[in-house]
Amino acid sequence: MHVLLNPPFDGKKILASRKRIRRELLNSEVVYLDKKVAILGGSTTHDIRDILELFLLDYGIRPLFYECEYGQYWQDVMFDAPALIEFKPDVVFIHTSNRNITQYPIPGDSAETVDTMLQAEYKKFSAMWDKLALDYGCTIIQNNFEYPFWRLMGNADASLVCGRVNFLTRLNLKFAEYAQTHRGFYINDINWLSADYGLEAWSDPLYWHMYKYALAMPAIPRLAQSVANIIKSIYGKNKKAFALDLDNTLWGGIVGDDGVENLQIGQETSMGQVYSEFQEYIKSHKQLGVILNVISKNDIKNALSGLEHPDSSLTPDDFIMIKANWEPKSENLQEIAHELSLLPESFVFVDDNPAEREIIKQSFPNVPTPEMITPEHYITTIDRAGYFEVTTLTKDDIARGDMYKNNAARNKLQATFANYGQYLQSLEMHAEIKPFTPMYMSRIAQLTNKTNQFNLTTMRCTQEEIERFSAAPNYITLYGKLQDKFGDNGVVSVVLGEIQGAVIHIRLWLMSCRVFKRDMEFAMIDEFVRLTLERGLTEIRGYYYPTAKNNMVRDFYEKLGFILEREDETGNRVYKLDLSGGYDSKNAYIEVSR
Repeated sequence: MHVLLNPPFDGKKILASRKRIRRELLNSEVVYLDKKVAILGGSTTHDIRDILELFLLDYGIRPLFYECEYGQYWQDVMFDAPALIEFKPDVVFIHTSNRNITQYPIPGDSAETVDTMLQAEYKKFSAMWDKLALDYGCTIIQNNFEYPFWRLMGNADASLVCGRVNFLTRLNLKFAEYAQTHRGFYINDINWLSADYGLEAWSDPLYWHMYKYALAMPAIPRLAQSVANIIKSIYGKNKKAFALDLDNTLWGGIVGDDGVENLQIGQETSMGQVYSEFQEYIKSHKQLGVILNVISKNDIKNALSGLEHPDSSLTPDDFIMIKANWEPKSENLQEIAHELSLLPESFVFVDDNPAEREIIKQSFPNVPTPEMITPEHYITTIDRAGYFEVTTLTKDDIARGDMYKNNAARNKLQATFANYGQYLQSLEMHAEIKPFTPMYMSRIAQLTNKTNQFNLTTMRCTQEEIERFSAAPNYITLYGKLQDKFGDNGVVSVVLGEIQGAVIHIRLWLMSCRVFKRDMEFAMIDEFVRLTLERGLTEIRGYYYPTAKNNMVRDFYEKLGFILEREDETGNRVYKLDLSGGYDSKNAYIEVSR
């Protein structure tokens, strides 16, 4: 992650250094995900586009932009701008502000008059959103409205129906209601951003009258980062876990030196309250499925005694892995990542010690290491970064912590078996393998955009695309859920096959690394073959495209009995499975329900 793009931002420095930052990001060894982003602005957007590009590149997404002419956001959509149609956006960001409100109420307007005005403003926007969804089936990100920087009626502006503050509050609520009922539509909350930045500074009228910018230029990085957070969340670039220090991070003091009884935690002192509030903030992330882990230079006994402090909100049971020892923290992070089948860059490393943060930066440049300077600002330091931005929240997301805890129990059990087959048998596994169903469409789309699984063809899909595949007669679709005696892993595997003539081509096969080597791939191919034969087809083609994540499964199809047909100079492979001579089932340990 680029140092200048880590909060707290110096907006002026980012704007001044944009070319250098862009050059450094593009010269990195990141494999980028390419996406087309259309910016439809009700004000000037050139600098917003440039800074949004920096944040997206920093998140591993390389954008290609379409930018409408000044103020033509509504016309481009409603009158079918040829350039926008040709562009075929993956994401549309509508950058409007309170400057784009057509008509405000005035003192003395009746409630009926204001309601009519409100509905007219809302319909102008909702008609545009509906048309974008119909024409492009793409992700839509819409700003809500910041409050005006002046109030004609003072405090009454918020309570009287004819007040501008009241009007914008009601309009923001209608935007939020639309987001709640329309998939693929997201609010970029500039109402909150402007308040956090400082409304007077955000809305400095100089920038509007000089440049037609609806916000102050130094605030542009905050806006751009917020939009980029939504996009990276949609495309599976969120972080998944915390790696947390203990001493002077989760509590004040050093447990090994000061003793448990002297730690600053709880309601007795102001600083103890600060650390308690931070613990509660960290613990609340479990509600989003974020995985909590400890990496502490401590004896394990001391670490556990601190977490068992009667005033500690966090207890040992809240953590999946606790590494308390005297080994380098970089090695402990690598071990936790390996044991949880995650990449190191899936973690956010939280430590008050700048020397420890620097070691992690040097060892894992893509692991965020927020600057934990003062305990009073620990929460805002992490919160403003948007590491865990929520765009969808499924039951599997919420249960992720339990799933990883159960996985740790499985690994512990495995160590007691000399024979791996006996271990698999002991898990008492049961799989549900069925064609895509509405209940799991969101989760299936989410999985295609996550990085913590192998994806043999690297195909990414929106929920709308998944639904189209499911309904198309020339596709075979399968999802796989796996549970065992330790618990439910949720939806962990997806297969998508396209029928062309007498051959079915596997366009997508992915599986969570959490269940890799538990023979789930055998259960999936058995069911896929069964459906293939039902269609009267006897040939399956499989495709493997090499990536850093896919290297672990480069021989995946060979294990399933496919024959390698060809491999090009980039390592892309094409495999063939001939079913004309019959097929022998490969799953031996998983009971399957169809």
